[in-house]
Amino acid sequence: MNRRKAPLLLAFVLLLAGSALLVFKPGSAEGPSPETDPARAQAATGPDAQALAARSRGTPATKGDAQEGPDGFGQPGGDMASYLRSRYGAHIRDPHTQMRMLEQLMRYFQQLNPTGWEADLLAVLKQAFPELYDELAQRLRQRLDYEKWMKEHRSELQDKPAAERRAAVWEERNQLFGKEVAEKIWAAELRNQAVADALTTIDALPDATVQDRMAKYKESLAKAYGEGTQAYTQAHQQELMNHFLDLGSVQKDLGAMPPEQRAQNLRSIRKEMGLDEEALKRWDSLDQQRDARWEVGSQYMSERELLAQQYSGPELESKLQELRTRYFSTEAETIAHEEESGFFRYTRPRVWGRN
Repeated sequence: MNRRKAPLLLAFVLLLAGSALLVFKPGSAEGPSPETDPARAQAATGPDAQALAARSRGTPATKGDAQEGPDGFGQPGGDMASYLRSRYGAHIRDPHTQMRMLEQLMRYFQQLNPTGWEADLLAVLKQAFPELYDELAQRLRQRLDYEKWMKEHRSELQDKPAAERRAAVWEERNQLFGKEVAEKIWAAELRNQAVADALTTIDALPDATVQDRMAKYKESLAKAYGEGTQAYTQAHQQELMNHFLDLGSVQKDLGAMPPEQRAQNLRSIRKEMGLDEEALKRWDSLDQQRDARWEVGSQYMSERELLAQQYSGPELESKLQELRTRYFSTEAETIAHEEESGFFRYTRPRVWGRN
């Protein structure tokens, strides 16, 4: 390969490797996130990739290199086409893969050639996948139309309740891409929304124990992720545990338990999420530290309240400084600054297993 052209391909490869594939991240139930707003996804490219793409502009680009012959990288396609076939060819008929590739190509070419990027991108697609060129060109147009719609309706969408916002976004996706294709592109969002809906139902179950709710939660994960449930759970253990622990019903039940029973239930929750014995022991130790810290905090707040009833002004502050030093030692100054700003950490709700 011509040495002048190597940096250009390197920039593109590193961009593919380093930038986030925002279209396929799990969607937020609360509003347009990057995958529901490609305009935001487009801007979310890492600084390293941006620097490489900017540096590549110093190398003769597509139009200049086109004169050097059909094998040149600058010729529409060239080595980039080979790379795309190698990276995406096995699954290129899948809409999910197509959009993933197009998102990356858009970020790359928009940095390289802001005014003529679309023609350059289409030329590479035609070289890399001639048999699917019409389909990929259509997918790009759908993607751009979707981006335009999101920009035009952003304020309107933000003013809608979450359920109405999701419905409006999905209506537009189905209209632009077709229902079957849209569901494949945003499959991760659909799965996450199904689990979120299941958690709402689980939280409302009357008379269910923590174990009952966990069993239902695992059923919802298995239904959403199928054969990939174990791998997904393993990769998102903390996130999945937090979602469950944040349920009001779970917190209410844990808070009503004696300390030993609560510790057993927290361990059971983490074990159900796939944590091994060593991790469970570390969590047991952290829970004990948290319990001790909250006990100290509760005692401190009780004494602080008594002092506030008896003293005021500089005398109160002097007494509080002594109290903070006695309870928190090296953290006393931090606690004082927090209280000056109106934040009292030990009046926050205790979220069992979380703080």
